[in-house]
Amino acid sequence: MRESALVQRVIALDMEGVLTPEIWIAVSERTGIAELRRTTRDEPDYDALMKYRIDVLNSHEVTLSQIREVIAELPLLEGAREFLDQLRRQWVVVLLSDTFEQFDDHFLELMGYPHLLCHRLDVAEGRLLGWRRRVEDAKQRAVVAYRELNYHVTAVGDSYNDLTMLRAADVASLFRCPAAVAEANPDLPVASDYGELLRWIDGVHVPTPQSDCGS
Repeated sequence: MRESALVQRVIALDMEGVLTPEIWIAVSERTGIAELRRTTRDEPDYDALMKYRIDVLNSHEVTLSQIREVIAELPLLEGAREFLDQLRRQWVVVLLSDTFEQFDDHFLELMGYPHLLCHRLDVAEGRLLGWRRRVEDAKQRAVVAYRELNYHVTAVGDSYNDLTMLRAADVASLFRCPAAVAEANPDLPVASDYGELLRWIDGVHVPTPQSDCGS
């Protein structure tokens, strides 16, 4: 059983769809490959989705460098940097994402180098061969680990692959999610803009830390 003394609050955010555009949709638009528009908003099985993406990329001979060229031109979602900065003035913020280390440098610079936990691609001669999870269900396990350290965790996501993370947190909200995700999870609040999300985060009741020291 967790102890009641909570020493700090962590805000755990998904990246794509919450702070940045969906990378694979941008690649689809640049390359004209319609199959790449399929994302975690459409496919709950991330392993199946990534195998599908890699097969499509290789069948069209799309390389990692081409994907990185697309990413390098993408902005953050409007208001995302200001939202992040506001959060970081008050709390610890961590990004828990199913993106990849080879995709993240551009967005990390735009976001002011937040702490990002993600995966890694296997690449040979510029072609994507596969991908490596840190661990199974890394987002959920990161939230559980923070809570076991007596952090109070507030989680925000937008897709099927965020649900285990959201369910593991002390409190959680969906953000600009598809209607199907919201309808399947009616107990989770849904925010439509950063102002609304920030007000919800501000309004969360966080237990007051209890001191072990005598008076």
